[in-house]
Amino acid sequence: MQYLHPYQVRGNRFCLSPERCLFWEEEKALIIADMHLGKTGHFRRSGIPVPQHIYRADLQRLVTQLYYFRAERLIIVGDLTHSSANRELDLFLRWRKDFSALRIDLVKGNHDILAEDWYRQAEIVMCNNLEIGEFAFCHDSENRKKGHYHFSGHVHPGVTLKGKAQQSMRLPCFYFAKDFCILPAFSHFTGTYSVQPAKGETVFAILRNRIMQVA
Repeated sequence: MQYLHPYQVRGNRFCLSPERCLFWEEEKALIIADMHLGKTGHFRRSGIPVPQHIYRADLQRLVTQLYYFRAERLIIVGDLTHSSANRELDLFLRWRKDFSALRIDLVKGNHDILAEDWYRQAEIVMCNNLEIGEFAFCHDSENRKKGHYHFSGHVHPGVTLKGKAQQSMRLPCFYFAKDFCILPAFSHFTGTYSVQPAKGETVFAILRNRIMQVA
């Protein structure tokens, strides 16, 4: 069982999921970042024995979240893919046929380097920036514009928790600032970058099946 966490931004209702995604209730849209499709295949092609089940597990998590929230739209704020085409991306194209009614918007990330024809085959609407009402979506939070609340990815945010016995652990997190939110990397096959929230900013750490606000 997963425990969700509600969060409001500018009067809109969002739901934080421990599966590293965000559901926007008003738009019935699931928002993710940094899925890095094909990354495990890229490593195997380079001679690094990364098991393929990691990729399949990420894709199954996406399916589960789409069904759970009954999402009608999927917004990806960059790095859907990781590198050149491989068999894992072929699997995604087959998966896409089962969700043909789902609108997919991709804000182009630095790893989204496939030929435009592949994204057309996947029926993905690609753009450099996406704006919906007061909200905007960009891959890198450094590219945000004034006036909108931005959602981004790119840095794979993480937060370090420390115990009384000097032990510590770094966890992926959602990072909410005054005018932007940085989403955790959706893929489990990624590292994290420690963020240092300033006063008035909010961080939610992801612990297996629950969300925890960090002071």
